[in-house]
Amino acid sequence: MVMLAPSPIHRDIERVVLAETQIQQRVRELGGQLSTDYAGRTLTLVGVFAGAALFLADLARAIAPTVTVHLDVVGVSSYGHGTTTNGRPTITQIPELPLANRDIVLVEDIIDSGATVWFLREQFQLVWGARSVRVCALLDKQPHLCRAEYLGFACDPVFVVGYGLDYAEAYRGLPYVGVLKPSIYQSA
Repeated sequence: MVMLAPSPIHRDIERVVLAETQIQQRVRELGGQLSTDYAGRTLTLVGVFAGAALFLADLARAIAPTVTVHLDVVGVSSYGHGTTTNGRPTITQIPELPLANRDIVLVEDIIDSGATVWFLREQFQLVWGARSVRVCALLDKQPHLCRAEYLGFACDPVFVVGYGLDYAEAYRGLPYVGVLKPSIYQSA
């Protein structure tokens, strides 16, 4: 097993809440759960673009070859350049694959208010005709209201970036999840 060296902390990060090694271990565990639940079947992973792109790629590789995995993305906007959701998600990019009668796992970077997950579940089932829709989220800010069947981590209600999560499209490439210094977004 290759051990990952700790990544240097970006100057705009107040503190790291999930190290790269913690994230990768949990992604492997989630891949194992999906491998068991969908063994011998075809599973379509649909990532919420762009935030879930890194999580989607790592998760797909963590699923055993006993599962046939198809990948797609859906674009949804509900944040803009702010730090809180506006509660009104809109689709900015539709999936390319036909989704009717497919087993879908929606791969989300973070569940904040739950509005995007609720909206997309409805879209996938009622509009696009998916057979089943489950959610795999890396983070949930409200674990007592968790709407993900597969959850990486509960998260305090702070503004986090890294591992796909962004502020104004920056910080996605950080290999860890960290709290962004409030001075970065309060001055904007």
